[in-house]
Amino acid sequence: MTSALRSRPAADGGPTATVPGAAVPGVTAGTAALDETHAGAVTGDRLIRSTRLDCGLVVVTERMPEVRSVSAAFWVGTGSRDEDPQLWGASHFLEHLLFKGTSTRTSRSIAEDVDAVGGDINAFTTKEFTAFEMRVLDRSVELGMDILSDILWNPALRVEDVECERQVILEEILMRADEPADLVHEIFAEALFPNHPVGREVLGDEASIEALTREDIASFHAEHYRSANVVFAAAGHLDHDAMVEGVERRFSGGAGGGTPARHQPSTPPRPVAVDRRATEQVHLIFGMRALDRDHDDRYALALLNHALGGGASSRLFQAVREERGLSYCIYSYPVGFEGAGGLGVYAGTMPSRVDEVLDVVGNEVDAVATGGISSRELEVAKGHMVGEMALALEDSGARMYRIGRSQVVHGRVPEIEEVVARVEAVTLEDTTRVAERVLGNERVLAVVGPVDEEAFAARRVA
Repeated sequence: MTSALRSRPAADGGPTATVPGAAVPGVTAGTAALDETHAGAVTGDRLIRSTRLDCGLVVVTERMPEVRSVSAAFWVGTGSRDEDPQLWGASHFLEHLLFKGTSTRTSRSIAEDVDAVGGDINAFTTKEFTAFEMRVLDRSVELGMDILSDILWNPALRVEDVECERQVILEEILMRADEPADLVHEIFAEALFPNHPVGREVLGDEASIEALTREDIASFHAEHYRSANVVFAAAGHLDHDAMVEGVERRFSGGAGGGTPARHQPSTPPRPVAVDRRATEQVHLIFGMRALDRDHDDRYALALLNHALGGGASSRLFQAVREERGLSYCIYSYPVGFEGAGGLGVYAGTMPSRVDEVLDVVGNEVDAVATGGISSRELEVAKGHMVGEMALALEDSGARMYRIGRSQVVHGRVPEIEEVVARVEAVTLEDTTRVAERVLGNERVLAVVGPVDEEAFAARRVA
């Protein structure tokens, strides 16, 4: 499973929202000084605790005494943007290979052991991190930690497995190419950040995957899968100290390491990118560069996005789908990376309606850029985001994802009260300032469908 420069729509074709910090933790013998405890956000019996081991690995947990499951994952602070050009696709290739077995486990035995306890095991690769996750009943947590630790620290990386998985990934690349609603997000990323690893497809391409050797992948693992670049996150019916002891006892990886050094995009965006192919719909993304993941205004951008196209009551959803029936699926989404960010508007429509959809989207974006949003729109956006966070807290997997991603990306886990306070503190002046700054940026149009790039030559997208 991979993650691209996008946010998926809801199942009914409506939009989704993104909430910064919500997406989208003591010390035992042998551990270092970091030991933070946070009061629970919804009820006082939920605790988030974090411990940094002597080797540099951080263990962060959230106790949920009312559930019977544990969701856990190793988060590695390396993703596809951290690959040298000749290693394009190595992060995702390695993600696949870790499930092929260790010196003591085969891929079949891993699958059988997880199936036998009713668990789930999965992994995903993004631009900036890779995660290996498992969900089991609390009585099977030792097995889960055994398997996750073994595959992370002791992968076999057998030559025959590399060749087998190479073919699987090549099939995955072909499958992605057959999904125009997914492919357009990759084309948008490439146009938004040309000649930069943030703009590259996570999977790699056929040539890069064919060129990667077993030695390339093993060296990539040795360089990046080191303790100071790894977070272990778990949420559910658990004991923090027991999790710390278990992670430490099973650790057999390389010490040191850290988040890879990264550079910001410097090449201007490409205004129009078209992939002509015979599809029933034309898939469009209209967008621009936006705020990076750590920007102080990221909460204002998230709220602005909800009003623009992130909710069923948003301007774009109402104008494009509800009022004109031009698209089944229409939504906007922000994405943030270290030193870079973007905002995109996706729509799928029949070829004869492309110009009208672009006109409506452009007019709505222009209206927000120059006039901002209303106090009522801001109120609705805040209510939606706070409610969405509260609903997400009911699931151990969502809680694990929140604390793991926060720790690996931001180096800390904010309390939910802190996130809510940041959301509630956003003013109309904040959203107006962000609208002017972001929506006024040079615009990019990515298209997949039975159209030619020349058809958009006269259209103003900047």
